[in-house]
Amino acid sequence: MSESIKSARALAAALVLALAVATASAQSAPQPRVQSLLVTQVNAWQARYHENLAGIDQMRIALAEAAKTDPQIDTLIALAKVCFIFGDVRAKNPEEKLDAYDQGREAAQHAVKLAPNNAEAHFWHGTNTARWGQTKGVMRSLFLLPTVKREIKTVLELDPSFPPVYSLAGNVYIEVPSLLGGDLDKGEEMFRKALELDPRFTSARVGLGKALIKKSRLPEARRELEAVLEEKAPTNLADWTMKDSKRARELLESIKGKS
Repeated sequence: MSESIKSARALAAALVLALAVATASAQSAPQPRVQSLLVTQVNAWQARYHENLAGIDQMRIALAEAAKTDPQIDTLIALAKVCFIFGDVRAKNPEEKLDAYDQGREAAQHAVKLAPNNAEAHFWHGTNTARWGQTKGVMRSLFLLPTVKREIKTVLELDPSFPPVYSLAGNVYIEVPSLLGGDLDKGEEMFRKALELDPRFTSARVGLGKALIKKSRLPEARRELEAVLEEKAPTNLADWTMKDSKRARELLESIKGKS
């Protein structure tokens, strides 16, 4: 039996167990062991979600029920992760995206309240909030910018070796208007820092390519984007498959024939 089939069956078993626990009566005793199993599955599955896209929907439901029944910190963070993935690759329209990111930021915000020094909780709150704003429209969501910046600052203080926070910061710097703190040089710096920490972090390399395009450094941008497509062992294979490789091709096409 292939490893992917074994993993899919293990995930299905975890989902069945978690849903059974989450839908038990309010008088039932909490089942943290089963919920911890579900969180463990999420952490192993998040780099392979492309193998079973429907599993994202099931995982979101299971985690939402688990978080409602017994809102442990790890469960809330896992829910925030899965909501972000759902919004990025499963949502069929902007409304579904906004709903997923909103659910994710609420879960992460709850985790932050329970564990103020948890860097992941702050990161997923900032990330879901930023994506919600990006989906809604940057100019219509500027009121969220202080929250995103605060969460970036907090994560950097708690764990400066966490590559994704630099990618989040880089995207904020290159997307926000300069009058409101946008800065292409700082954006490039943040993406390069992420890649210094994790050279196979293809999302950050796509971001760097985009920043270089905005700075009209097209030959450099082309090299970075081609490196994304040539990457043989991305840190997150699912993200590379579903998002990063596709975005790299789109950006390369946008500068085709330009110098």
